[in-house]
Amino acid sequence: MERCLSFLSLSSLLLLCTASREDVRLVNGSSPCAGRVEVYHRGEWGTVCDDRWDMSDAGVVCRQLGCGDAVDALGGDHFGPGSGKIWMNEVSCRGSESSLKQCGSPGWGQHLCNHGEDAGVICSGVRLVGGTDLCSGRVEVHHGSSWGTVCDADFDQQDAEVVCRELGCGAPKELRGAAAFGQGEGQVWAEEIQCRGNESQINFCPTAPSQNQPCSHGNDVGLVCSDSIRLVNGGNPCAGRVEVYHRGKWGTVCDRGWDMRDAGVVCRQLGCGDAVDALRDGHFGPGSGRIWMAHVSCSGSESSLKQCGSPGWGKHYCNHGEDAGVICSGVRLVGGTDLCSGRVEVHHGSSWGTVCDADFDQQDAEVVCRELGCGAPKELRGAAAFGQGEGQVWAEEIQCRGNESQINFCPTAPSQNQSCSHGNDVGLVCSGREDVRLVNGGSPCAGRVEVYHRGEWGTVCDYRWDMSDAGVVCRQLGCGDAVDALRDGHFGPGSGRIWMDHVSCSGSESSLKQCGSAGWGKHNCDHGKDAGVICSAHRKVRLVGGTDLCSGRVEVHHGSSWGTVCDADFDQQDAEVVCRELGCGAPKELRRAAAFGQGEGQVWAEEIQCRGNESQINFCPTAPSQNQPCSHGNDVGLVCSGREDVRLVNGGSPCAGRVEVYHRGEWGTVCGDWWDMSDAGVVCRQLGCGDAVDALREGHFGPRSGRIWMGAVYCSGSESSLKQCGSAGWGKHNCDHGKDAGVICSAHRKVRLVGGTDLCSGRVEVHHGTSWGMVCDADFDQQDAEVVCRELGCGAPKELRGAAAFGQGEGQVWAEEIQCRGNESQIYFCPTAPSQNQPCSHGNDVGLMCSVPPPPGA
Repeated sequence: MERCLSFLSLSSLLLLCTASREDVRLVNGSSPCAGRVEVYHRGEWGTVCDDRWDMSDAGVVCRQLGCGDAVDALGGDHFGPGSGKIWMNEVSCRGSESSLKQCGSPGWGQHLCNHGEDAGVICSGVRLVGGTDLCSGRVEVHHGSSWGTVCDADFDQQDAEVVCRELGCGAPKELRGAAAFGQGEGQVWAEEIQCRGNESQINFCPTAPSQNQPCSHGNDVGLVCSDSIRLVNGGNPCAGRVEVYHRGKWGTVCDRGWDMRDAGVVCRQLGCGDAVDALRDGHFGPGSGRIWMAHVSCSGSESSLKQCGSPGWGKHYCNHGEDAGVICSGVRLVGGTDLCSGRVEVHHGSSWGTVCDADFDQQDAEVVCRELGCGAPKELRGAAAFGQGEGQVWAEEIQCRGNESQINFCPTAPSQNQSCSHGNDVGLVCSGREDVRLVNGGSPCAGRVEVYHRGEWGTVCDYRWDMSDAGVVCRQLGCGDAVDALRDGHFGPGSGRIWMDHVSCSGSESSLKQCGSAGWGKHNCDHGKDAGVICSAHRKVRLVGGTDLCSGRVEVHHGSSWGTVCDADFDQQDAEVVCRELGCGAPKELRRAAAFGQGEGQVWAEEIQCRGNESQINFCPTAPSQNQPCSHGNDVGLVCSGREDVRLVNGGSPCAGRVEVYHRGEWGTVCGDWWDMSDAGVVCRQLGCGDAVDALREGHFGPRSGRIWMGAVYCSGSESSLKQCGSAGWGKHNCDHGKDAGVICSAHRKVRLVGGTDLCSGRVEVHHGTSWGMVCDADFDQQDAEVVCRELGCGAPKELRGAAAFGQGEGQVWAEEIQCRGNESQIYFCPTAPSQNQPCSHGNDVGLMCSVPPPPGA
């Protein structure tokens, strides 16, 4: 296949090329779904170094290519060495990205690798769809570029063994015909799969023309596999040593880096509720055979432990004395308003069952609420108050004493209340998830962080404590966003246990206990390092009734209640302090006469007398008001400019430049150490500037002076604000301004394609000043097209189209001819000259279709 066929004529403006917009490919494998990973950047294909390359990264590649799930993440030149640039190193994907380029890395081309370390991937050529999990469903096989179903008459036990093995799902449990998991779409493949049963992948099985054609989707075959994970030696299926099934063998997991997030994935995968404890040091006895996984790193959102990051299958420096274990909750509450209320269901064997209301009392309720981290019982409800369950009503009476830590440890006896139906399912309401609190800060939304575990309150060590961790605490407590993450016993030293250390939250967790940590009670701290938090709800001022948090009626907190402020007692200096304290920029407008509606409660009888430079309203002097009595008809309102706590400077537009953040009344920079595309992506989205194009370091946009506010920034990519990302702490860094971080966002580009089928086709529009304009087809040629396609990450030109082929634009047709040489990286760098083709109308708007070059030899 030739890369470009020909440029026919200026009159036809036609250029034909082959390929599609793919910026990642797999090379040298047995199929398009296996091979060495290569990425396309700045007009060139390059490889990925295998440092830290793991299943989470491989999974993003497989899904991006439409190749199902990752089977293996390979390194050490498994598919042969590449050549040219090594574009990415130390890739860090969360797993939710749609493209490898969205994952974190030190930066394009930054590495200490050689091609003997090129990363590789094997993706699954088969998937199960429509079942209860990844190990059950309709069998679909990947052919060419699409998925197709298989006729039930063309699939047997040997084929099933290969599919279950390839998916890491153990052994086949059941083959189901006649579209038992629903009818698929697309093609029913006209081939019979003829596996011997010992193949590692379906791709390696012979095939033959089917004797059962025509076969319809009514005959789609389905499969149920046993599973790929189990808990051993714990006394029930929801507790024990963690073992995973890979390449036909069960093996253990090393406990290095093992934490509650990892345990939570295991528990949910097994249908065992939430994790109660993540255990180490061979707590459930040493296993034998292979140690399959080590340094597991789950975000917590994965549906399978295999989707979590790790160094790779069988890569470790562990022994079986370090086998990881898990205890999952053997009880759950279903059908209530939250996880702390609902119908009581207990796990027996491999299924959940309800409990008869006559077999459950106050002591049982105390244990259930404690086990779920939901405080104390508030109310027991009988007669299926939370709806009738399904399955079995267990024929046992639970006889807890009330001091047990788990329902599993309670004695049971045969129930005296047989013939108990789902109409008698017992329900329970607990007081709530009271497993974190803030102490010594003057309000429930500020103070030293304390967590409740195993019946005892303890503190959190501040090592690696950052805004991402603080944000989880604030949201868990209903205290808004984090304002500050504090260290060094800021709110005074606690006493007793230090429960958590090395806390690592992604920011999406609903509870601090779901975040990664060194393990319960494992630390190298003293109480002089207790972590603290200030949440936004701790503030003594708020704006109510506006369109967002930065506009509304001014309300000030006095004692234990909120009150409004008389419009005659509030001026511009007061407004500057309020906007600053709320992180809402500068005042835009003061509004009087209850413009945002009348408040309730007290109108405070004090005049606020800020100078304007205070950081909080609390620090402003007050005096008795001269305007009393003042009614709610005079409540003052305020509109601030907005949440301007990040900006890009010196880049030529608001969407490119040096990253600066606003904190404690001052703008400062971000250290470039660890700065990557994941971090840059958060900045671009926060600013409404699209996706990140590049993450830059080493003061690319020039150094500034003053504070360096953030260092060692680590964003998961899902944050809505840079301040929510992990970091070393405000003002903590080992940088100078020569390392200031920078960003180029997609909205900084001076060119776009509009009106096509995707971002790589459409009418050419170029940005001049503050507006977009079209280009006359007579003023745009092959060299210009090459630059535009390259700048947009869309490969090479495929077709130039004149005469407004993608519709007529609006606004100005620019009176300039673009004169690119073709090697520029951006249209911005191309010379221009006055057009000889004026006047040119929108009927002559030029259009362009781009494509990425095909792999060598295609």
